[in-house]
Amino acid sequence: AICSYSAISSAAAMVSTQSMRVPRGGTAPTRSAHHSPKHNGALARPQSAASPAHRRRRNLQHQGIAPRREHLLWDNNAKGRAPSALGASSVPAVVQAASASPPAPKSEWKGANLKNLGLSVAVGVVLYNCPAPAGVTSQAWHLLAVFVATIVGIVTAPLPLGAVAMVGLGATMLTKTLTFAQAFSAFSSEIPWLIAIAFFLAKGFIKTGLGTRIAYCIVSLFGRTTLGLTYSLVFSEALLAPAIPSVAARAGGIFLPLAKALCIACGSDPEKGTEGKMGSYLMKTFFQCTTISSAMFITAMAANPLSVNLAAATIGETISWTQWATAAFVPGLVCLITVPLILYIIYPPEVKDSPQAPAKAKEELQKLGPMTTDEKIMAVSLAGTVSMWVFGASFGINAVAAALGGLTALLVTGVITWKECLNENGAWDTLTWFAALISMAACLNKFGLIPWFSGKVVTLVGNLGLAWQPAFLVIIVLYYYSHYLFASGAAHIGAMYTAFLSVAVACGAPPLVSAMCMGMLSNVMGCFTTYGIGSAPPIFGTGYVPLKKWYTLGGLLSVYYLFIWLGVGGAWWKVLGLW
Repeated sequence: AICSYSAISSAAAMVSTQSMRVPRGGTAPTRSAHHSPKHNGALARPQSAASPAHRRRRNLQHQGIAPRREHLLWDNNAKGRAPSALGASSVPAVVQAASASPPAPKSEWKGANLKNLGLSVAVGVVLYNCPAPAGVTSQAWHLLAVFVATIVGIVTAPLPLGAVAMVGLGATMLTKTLTFAQAFSAFSSEIPWLIAIAFFLAKGFIKTGLGTRIAYCIVSLFGRTTLGLTYSLVFSEALLAPAIPSVAARAGGIFLPLAKALCIACGSDPEKGTEGKMGSYLMKTFFQCTTISSAMFITAMAANPLSVNLAAATIGETISWTQWATAAFVPGLVCLITVPLILYIIYPPEVKDSPQAPAKAKEELQKLGPMTTDEKIMAVSLAGTVSMWVFGASFGINAVAAALGGLTALLVTGVITWKECLNENGAWDTLTWFAALISMAACLNKFGLIPWFSGKVVTLVGNLGLAWQPAFLVIIVLYYYSHYLFASGAAHIGAMYTAFLSVAVACGAPPLVSAMCMGMLSNVMGCFTTYGIGSAPPIFGTGYVPLKKWYTLGGLLSVYYLFIWLGVGGAWWKVLGLW
C-alpha cells in the first residue's frame, strides 16, 4: 500500500504541477483559470478565501501532492463546507481501494482424494506383505494384492476410474509382477473395444436426432408414467435378447442410446444436474434387467454356449436351446416384472407421473418434421450393424467387426467426426479401466490362483458332509459372489464352472438342474459390479447412477435374484420334472 501510495502521489503531483504551476517569485494560485467560477459558470462552487478548506487545499498544493478538485469528495449541500471524511483523508481514494482489496484465494488441492487413495494403498500393501498360502506362488499373491487394491480404488474412487486402473497397472509393472505385454494384453480384447465403439454409435444416434425421434414415439405410447417407459424399454431389450448374442452390443449399442435419448427428452441429464428426475432410476433398472435377459436364452450372451459345452463334458448331457429357455422363463419373467417395481420403491425417480407427456411428445414429433438425411444414414447404419450382430456369426463376422462397419459408414458420410469420437471421454475411460481389470483377472487365472481357490472350495464343501440341498446352496453362493474377482463372464465360467459343477454333482445335486442353474447365474451375477458383465461399463459410464448407489442396489438385488432363481426357479424346475 505504501508503494502504491508513493506512485499515485507522484502521478498526482505531476498532474497538479501541470494545472497549478507556481510562477517564479509569485504565489500559488488558489484555482487555475480552467476551474475559476468565471469559466465554470453555475457548476462552480464559490468558496471564501478564508475558509479552512481553502487554506488546507492551498497548503497541499504547496507541498506538491494536492489532487485536482475532481478527486476530492465535497459536500454539495452547503458553501464553504470542508471535504467529507474520505476527501479529507491524506490517503487518496484509489490507494484506499487498493489497500482494501480482498486477499488472493488460497490454493486448493486438485489431486486425488488422499483418504480414499490411502485406504486403497493400505489394503494392497497389507496383502502384498502377507505370506502367500501354500500352493500359491508369490507372483500370483502379489498380483491379487494389486488387483484387490485396484477394486477398492474403483469402489472408493480417489481418482477417475480410468486413472485408478492405470495406477494399478503401473503398480503391477513397478513391482515386476507383470510385464508390459501381460499388463496391457486385454487392450486387444474384443469386449472393451466393442463397448467403446458403442459409445461412438450412441453419439451419432443422439446427434442426428434419430434417438430423439424414436424416444418421442415411445413417450407418445407409454409416457404417462416413468414406470411405463421403463417397462417398455426393459421388455423391448428382452425380446431382442435371443437374436443378439452380445449383451454389450445389445445393451450398449442399441438400447443405451435410446435410453439416454428418452432421459434427455424427459429433461433428465447428468450434465445439467437433473439425472434424478428419471434417468437414474431408468438406467439402473435397465442395466439390472439386461443381466436377466442374458440369462434367459443360450444365445443371449456370448459365454452361455461355453457353459453348455463344459456341462456336456462334465455330466455327459447336452442342454438344448429349448430346455434352457423353458427352464429360465418363469424365474426370468418374475425378475423382469418385479425388479422395476422394487427399484421404483427403493430408488424412486423424482418425476413419476407425466399425464401430458404423450400429447407433448406428439407435438414435438410434428415439430421435428420428416427425417433428415443424417437420420436416414444413421438408421441404415444401425440396421446394418444389428443385422451383422444377429447373422454375422454365420459368415465369420464378429461383433467388433460389425460395429466398426457401422462406425465407418458414419465417419465416411460425416454424420459424426473423429474429433467427436475423441471427445467421448466416457468411451476412452471405460475402455481403459475395463481392459485393465480383464488383464489382471486373466493373469490371476494364468498364475494358478483361481484353480487353487476352486480346489479349496471343492475340498471344503466335500468335507462338510452336508445333504445335497445345503451343499448345493453353499456351492452356488461361493460361485456367485466370487465373480468380484472377474471382469468377464467367460473368464469366470472357464475358470470355475467345471470344478463347482463337479463338486455339486458329487454331493448328490441333480446334474441337469445344477448345470443350467450355474449357467444362468453366470449372467445374473454380473448385477453387482460396474465391470462384471458387458452391459455394465457403458451404462455406468453415462453418469446417471453414482458409484455408491450402483454397488448398494446391486448388492441388495443380488440376494433377491438368488431367492428367485433358487426358490421360484427350483419349484418351476420341479414342475418340469428336471429333478
